[in-house]
Amino acid sequence: MGTARLTAFTDGVIAIVITIMVLELKLPAGVGLADLGQILPGFVAYVLSFLYVAIYWNNHHHMFQLVRRVDGLILWANANLLFWLSLVPVATAWQGRHFLAPLPTIVYGVLLFLCAVAYLLLERAILRRRREHAYLAEALGAGVKDKASLGLYLAAIVVAPWLPLVAVGIYGLVALVWLVPDRRIERVMAHVDGLDRAGRAQE
Repeated sequence: MGTARLTAFTDGVIAIVITIMVLELKLPAGVGLADLGQILPGFVAYVLSFLYVAIYWNNHHHMFQLVRRVDGLILWANANLLFWLSLVPVATAWQGRHFLAPLPTIVYGVLLFLCAVAYLLLERAILRRRREHAYLAEALGAGVKDKASLGLYLAAIVVAPWLPLVAVGIYGLVALVWLVPDRRIERVMAHVDGLDRAGRAQE
């Protein structure tokens, strides 16, 4: 089957996740700077989570530009990713209300770790059909950044009970690393488009 329904469903779920997160933001109780400062932790948690959700959507969109067909395993792997992403608003709200408290910081990191694992499982479900997705395998390469991110999440979870600010800093660092545009898939797509145009020209 094609990818249209899978990507449309994913777009819808991610849009709902972001909507729920922004609805969790509270208005200041008053009109002073002190009142604004009271909602700052929740806003910081929202910004960080928004970046992560946007990064997943961006990478998911790029990846499925090179996926031609999906099967049951890919559908379930995608659903698994969406399950963990759907919990981001809950972890974000808890982290925002108890900013830098050890347990919410740990739970937030565990959720980020599980989202990353779910995305890797989705990649593996797609790449097991090597003949169909050889170009995607070429674009993803060895996945060094993916593995490094998992290691950083685990490090943040370990230090969170004693240094929650450091843990949140690590979460932010991983997000910044992924904000740097990854041109591998775009280069492969350009190559594939070039081959398609050359093939049509020869017909």
